Amino acid sequence: MTAAFDAYAEGPSDIAPTGALRVAVAVGPAASAFWTTRDPSTGKPRGVTVELAKAAADRLHVPLQLLEYQSSDEIAAASSKDVWDLSFMPADVKREQFVDQGPAYVAYMSGYLVRAGSDIRTVADVDRAGIRVGCIEGTSTSRTVEKSLKQAKLTKFVKPEEAAELIGRGELDALAMGMGALEDLSRKLPGTKVLDEVIQSTGVVVVVPKGKSAAKVWATHFLDEAKADGTVRRVLDGNGFTSDKVAP
Repeated sequence: MTAAFDAYAEGPSDIAPTGALRVAVAVGPAASAFWTTRDPSTGKPRGVTVELAKAAADRLHVPLQLLEYQSSDEIAAASSKDVWDLSFMPADVKREQFVDQGPAYVAYMSGYLVRAGSDIRTVADVDRAGIRVGCIEGTSTSRTVEKSLKQAKLTKFVKPEEAAELIGRGELDALAMGMGALEDLSRKLPGTKVLDEVIQSTGVVVVVPKGKSAAKVWATHFLDEAKADGTVRRVLDGNGFTSDKVAP
């Protein structure tokens, strides 16, 4: 560990002022390098960001407290309420007014899942009159989709589970989310297909509430070392994302 990291590890009050590291995670119906899902046996969130949160708490030698949200924007909006200390989310300019962004640990690409029996084969096929498109409110993907669609009908869902249920029933023609989550969802919904084309590419970064300079320095050191010592690679592989590349 670096000297700066050791110093913060010995005195974590600036990073975890309540005595526990409070980490905000987004919970959805399908897993990705960003989205967590619920463990069917415990009901608690599980996934890549949960494992990274555990690693961060271990480095600080403090307990971990997870806080659950439905989107990155919801996490960012809660930053001013002093309810969480650390989180992870796709990098997005809009959120910079709420959070300070650190380095990325993985690339995050978004695309479309199309319903079973659809004639949609390309991203261009999505933007047609009568096509019903869904996305998750409060995500960078939703903003990209909203700007790009001119003819299709777009519906934003606060609850990701609702969007997943509708495309599974064939009541949505296409759903825009991160590729990892879409691939996971497609395995659960027979006949659905993830289009090959990427509609947005960014990185999933570590974040802290705006103005928490000491916390940002610590979070940056933590993530840089987690990438260097193999922690990020192990977490991705352990959650089934063996093809996802660790960000440089």
